[in-house]
Amino acid sequence: MKAVGYNTPGAIDRDDALFDFEADRPTPAGHDLLVRVQAVSVNPVDYKIRQNRPPEGNAPAILGWDAVGEVVDTGDRATAFKPGDTVWYAGAINRPGTNAEYHLVDERIVGRKPQSVSAAEAAALPLTTLTAYEMLFDRLRVNDPVPGAAPAVLIIGGSGGVGSIAIQLMRALTDLTVIATASRPETQAWARELGAHHVIDHASPLPPQIEALGIGQPGYVFSTNRTELYIEQIAELIAPQGRFGLIDDPETLDIKPFKTKAVSTHWELMFTRPLFETPDIGRQGEILNEVSALLDAGRIRSTATEIVGTIIAENLKRAHATLETGKARGKLVLEGF
Repeated sequence: MKAVGYNTPGAIDRDDALFDFEADRPTPAGHDLLVRVQAVSVNPVDYKIRQNRPPEGNAPAILGWDAVGEVVDTGDRATAFKPGDTVWYAGAINRPGTNAEYHLVDERIVGRKPQSVSAAEAAALPLTTLTAYEMLFDRLRVNDPVPGAAPAVLIIGGSGGVGSIAIQLMRALTDLTVIATASRPETQAWARELGAHHVIDHASPLPPQIEALGIGQPGYVFSTNRTELYIEQIAELIAPQGRFGLIDDPETLDIKPFKTKAVSTHWELMFTRPLFETPDIGRQGEILNEVSALLDAGRIRSTATEIVGTIIAENLKRAHATLETGKARGKLVLEGF
């Protein structure tokens, strides 16, 4: 089968940073589905692993976790899907990725692809959707009010992949006021288009901008990137007993400013359930099916902003390079081989 991978971690501007190669088609066992991949998207985790993690064994490492595809075979313990079903999922970080013609995935973290969008449009969503959904509803518990706080959530980095779907999930599933941050006219317009009630500039001090809204201190803050730059500002603007969540990887994170307000801190990694095969691993499949229904009902939309091309090394390198700038809007997707 065709695949894209790497042998040596490092920068994207090397000829061999990613390359096309032929690999053996895998065989499903247990809970696995064998999926013929139709479309994938690219996430920051792809380039972070490519930069830092050597391949295990002698074969090239295959990146990619978001995928849409057709089930072609199943393991002996897989019962939820059958050959011919079209599915979507975000995979597991400790297994080979989706930048290949065929991919193995545990059926418990798989959902049925939404009918109303194309494979490319659907491929933009699984990883970011699971990240946003688990953070908002499992970690921050946004449907559980913070006493005395403004019924509002601040999403720092509202125009990126996670922020783009987080805004929509908040609007579709809660009545809270959604405040997003974005620093450029085009990303501010994108956040408003997706449903943010207010958009503020994260390149300027946040507390006075929140105060100027006149709604009070938000009970929830969700930081998607560069969290270390905003900790003290968050401590100032969040409500007492508020809940703060992050998904990025700051080298250091001093949360001591949160103590006075008893702000709880939550780190989200959507790979945790599949990585540890937690008892609630099937929750990811449930979330994806719920979001599939939201898409088909027209209550949310795909966050795909560009189809980069087919799933080959040249196009994936271009997508990685774009993501590494930190200025991408929405999601980059690739389709077909």
